[in-house]
Amino acid sequence: MKNNETVIRTIGITKVYSTGDVDVEALRGIDLEVRQGDFTAIMGASGSGKSTFMNILGCLDIPSSGDYYLDGIRVNTLSKDKLSDIRNKKIGFVFQGFNLLSRTTALENVELPLLYNRDSSNVDSKRLAQQALEKVNLGDRVQHFPNQLSGGQQQRVAIARSLVNNPSLILADEPTGNLDTKTSVGIIALFQELNRQGITIVLVTHENDIAEYTKRIVEFRDGLVIRDHVNKSPKEAAGDTTL
Repeated sequence: MKNNETVIRTIGITKVYSTGDVDVEALRGIDLEVRQGDFTAIMGASGSGKSTFMNILGCLDIPSSGDYYLDGIRVNTLSKDKLSDIRNKKIGFVFQGFNLLSRTTALENVELPLLYNRDSSNVDSKRLAQQALEKVNLGDRVQHFPNQLSGGQQQRVAIARSLVNNPSLILADEPTGNLDTKTSVGIIALFQELNRQGITIVLVTHENDIAEYTKRIVEFRDGLVIRDHVNKSPKEAAGDTTL
């Protein structure tokens, strides 16, 4: 993908949940564009629609109406199998709870997306997982299990796992929510470094301090975007990248 091309484009995205006789509008018409190399924070209170929107961006859910284009592909009309392929090939996920397999080494955890990618049958998955762990400064922890790693190191394994398929986009859902302040800054420093390398990142956070490290802040309220502004002077994270 060429620099500054559009990675995400949503047009009039809505999401309605039916609970009995009541329809709840989680999203009420979201128009958003994210370009290659952006580092965007999505903010909002609980119930604002930001998590619903992230699920749609991650191809984990489909909108009730509107269109979603990822790398120019209209994904909201695809089958479940096609959506699964898109998730595996184009999107890297980082979650608040790390979502690592407890009885599996760091290397094996990072390998997992390659095992589910049908286009990766001929690749050296261990070599790619090793390279991803080195990129997040964990090249010396490849045989460690999650319980032998700190919280920050576990999140780094999760970030390495999100990178291993060379995705178009990383979606990070409250990635610092379970970490202390010092470790959180270290994780944000890593995201900033990855973004400088050209990786597009969309991060959900409820913490203003974390959002200030990103290039753009989009605020949700009641299923609508109420503010979308460029952060002209992002804070520079100077965290300990070996955490």
